[in-house]
Amino acid sequence: MLPWKRAFGPLAALLLAVSVATTAPAVAATPTAPAVTAAAASSGWNNYSCKPSATHPRPVVLVHGTFGNSVDNWLGLAPYLVNRGYCVFSLDYGQLPGVPFFNGLGPIDKSAEQLSAYVDRVLAATGAPKADIVGHSQGGMMPRHYLKFLGGAQKVNALVGLAPDNHGTTLLGLTKLLPHFPGAEDLLTEKTPGLADQIAGSAFLTKLNAGGDTVPGVKYTVISTRYDQVVTPYRSQFLSGPDVRNVTLQDLCAVNISEHLAIGLTDRIAFHEVANALDPGRATPTTCASVIG
Repeated sequence: MLPWKRAFGPLAALLLAVSVATTAPAVAATPTAPAVTAAAASSGWNNYSCKPSATHPRPVVLVHGTFGNSVDNWLGLAPYLVNRGYCVFSLDYGQLPGVPFFNGLGPIDKSAEQLSAYVDRVLAATGAPKADIVGHSQGGMMPRHYLKFLGGAQKVNALVGLAPDNHGTTLLGLTKLLPHFPGAEDLLTEKTPGLADQIAGSAFLTKLNAGGDTVPGVKYTVISTRYDQVVTPYRSQFLSGPDVRNVTLQDLCAVNISEHLAIGLTDRIAFHEVANALDPGRATPTTCASVIG
């Protein structure tokens, strides 16, 4: 082994450990009893007395991304949908012991089990036979495991992914460097399996995408940005199969400069396209002007 590899191997492992250990002092909610924070309650989502209307007959379940949580990820989109008459819910998933606030780090197949239980809770509360799911980043990909392996296709009408890592990510090629840092891959898998599962070529993604990207009966929409710096290359987000619509924001508004975070947190052009995907019968063209819609 070269001397620089011996030196940087422990350093890479240490940096990965520190990134998991140093977190903000907040408490993660459990999937069976999600916290209804003041922000969520005042904005009208996670209201378990909400009953879907004839116009919007399915509740919308929002699924945050890696390092996200059920509130911060959705301070933009959740009120946007509530104001348009949807019953909107969000969950926390993928918690690691001793790591509060930052979620989506646990094994993704286990996170999908949390989503399954949460969708059941939402359907029981609302009386709806099916839900729609909107997810950001990992939250747009993880539900596919639920749909494909946990019976979710019987309970979900549509899955809308905002910058989902459907075929994994290379992080602009950085993941290809992991083999050069002995111990880093093992530490990543041991300490943050949810991150390891998202690396292009992982065993989780290989199983997820084997036999096709989609399952019958579910409508899929993928909304991506050319400026995504996290899920790369950005076209790896796209799905193949029936009932799939792949959208690139810059094809709708050439001057849109949203990157990976903004597309899920603040981009009202992306939000407009989400609304179109949830209610295609009332869809209106998405343009640069949608930012004020």
